[in-house]
Amino acid sequence: MELVPKKTLQLLAGSGNPELSQEIAASLGVPLGDVTLSRFANGELYCRLGENVRGADVFVLQGHCDPINDHIMEQLIMIDALKRASARRITAVCPFYGYARQDRKAEGREPITARLLADLFTVAGADRVVVVDLHTGQIQGFFDFPVDHLTAVPLLADHLVGMLDRETDVTVVSPDAGGGKLARRFANCLDGHGVHADLAFIDKRRPKGTHNVAVATEVVGLVEGRQCILIDDMIDTAGTVVSAAELLMGRGAKSVSILATHGLLSGPAVDRLKNGPIRDVVVTNSLPVPSEKHFDSLTVLSIAPIIADALSAVFEERSVSELFSGDNV
Repeated sequence: MELVPKKTLQLLAGSGNPELSQEIAASLGVPLGDVTLSRFANGELYCRLGENVRGADVFVLQGHCDPINDHIMEQLIMIDALKRASARRITAVCPFYGYARQDRKAEGREPITARLLADLFTVAGADRVVVVDLHTGQIQGFFDFPVDHLTAVPLLADHLVGMLDRETDVTVVSPDAGGGKLARRFANCLDGHGVHADLAFIDKRRPKGTHNVAVATEVVGLVEGRQCILIDDMIDTAGTVVSAAELLMGRGAKSVSILATHGLLSGPAVDRLKNGPIRDVVVTNSLPVPSEKHFDSLTVLSIAPIIADALSAVFEERSVSELFSGDNV
């Protein structure tokens, strides 16, 4: 008896970011799979697959958004269900990877939650993870299986080029010293569009014992009379980027635009961004941005085509890095 194996791609979506999941499915031309997600009376999550997944290559899409713990647990339960239903390969697709900011011990007696979450995916049964713009690239080393690290930098750069005043010099600014690599990648993308950009970074101080408070104290680089582009991986409460924007304008910048992959926009973020000295704010839909958080200067770009291309490459055993010319590490 001889059997020729046939590969099947299936998509399952959690409840975290249904709009993005639908966009990814439409880009791939693959319908979302049938899965029942509900709760027991005491709040425990329930999952049941509504179709056969035996031998399939399954991608589990989930947004790690508020309530983040429920959505992470939901994805883990879906992965466990797939493993027990004999899926051939299970890929967890996390456009925003939760708990990534705690990737090291900054003070004594702290956890390393980025590693903990990686261990949870491993134990649940994932064979691969797809993420977009991790807080730090070394988080990939927390996994003992392949991690496909995508980036929205080309998408953000393509959008920004149409907004720039070509008569004014441009400076790409990192809101802290650790974001220099991201700022350099963004500047290189602008160079590819014929826009030369210098680099600068902000000296940011975080009071000891705090994790949501940061103050920009000084800027290193040329910013006076220039269009300043603040680039970061995420905007949470917006305290860091608004403080940096105020500092840049105080140093004579002509304008400040803020670009980030992940728009968490928690707590006072929207008010800070609306009232700050900021020309434009651009994020992607890696996390859902509800209508009540939209404001005039905010632009939300769709990251669905980037993720869809990557999932197609994974399924067809093609290189994901080639999609980004190797600039996604």
